[in-house]
Amino acid sequence: MSSNKSFSTETSERYARALFELVNENSELEAVEKNIKELLYVYESNKELENFIKNPTHSFNDQLNIINKLSKIMNFSKILNNFLSILVTKRRIFFLKKIIKSFLKLSAKKRGELSASLVSSKDLSEEDLKNISSELSKSIGSSISFEYKMDKDLIGGLKMQLGSLMIDTSIKNKLKKYEKLMLEN
Repeated sequence: MSSNKSFSTETSERYARALFELVNENSELEAVEKNIKELLYVYESNKELENFIKNPTHSFNDQLNIINKLSKIMNFSKILNNFLSILVTKRRIFFLKKIIKSFLKLSAKKRGELSASLVSSKDLSEEDLKNISSELSKSIGSSISFEYKMDKDLIGGLKMQLGSLMIDTSIKNKLKKYEKLMLEN
C-alpha cells in the first residue's frame, strides 16, 4: 500500500477487498453489489442513519441491532449482513461509506468499467450522459461510468477527469487563464 494513504483509506480498501473476494468466491457479486448500492442510497439520503453510524459513542449492541434490522428490512444477503456485523464488532462501521465506495470501484473494475467524474455548467439529461459515455467508451475501448455533478460556477462548458487525464473546457477556467496572463504582463 502507498505510504501517502490515510489510515481510513487503507483500512477501507482492505475491508472492501475482503468483502469483494468473499462474494466473488461465492458467486454473489451481482446480488451483493445491488445490496451495497441500495445501502449507499439509504446512507446518503438519511442523515440520522449517517450520524448514527459515524458516532462512535453508540454502544456495540445498539449498532449491531440497527445493522441487523436494516439488513432484514433491506433483505441483504447473509454474507453482507455478517460483513456489516464484523464492521460493528471491529469498530470500523464508521468507515462504511469509504468501504462501499471502494467495493463499488472493485466491482466496476472487474466488469472492465472505468469511472470518471463529469462536472457541467448545466443540467445534463440521462441521454446526454449516455451519449458522452458511449462516445468516450468507443475511443478508449473500455466502458465508462460517470459520477456526475452540476456546477453553475463553471459559467459554461464542462470538466471531466478520467484517471490522471483532466479535461477542463469551462469558461471559468478560461477566464482564470486570461486573468493570469493579464497579471503576468
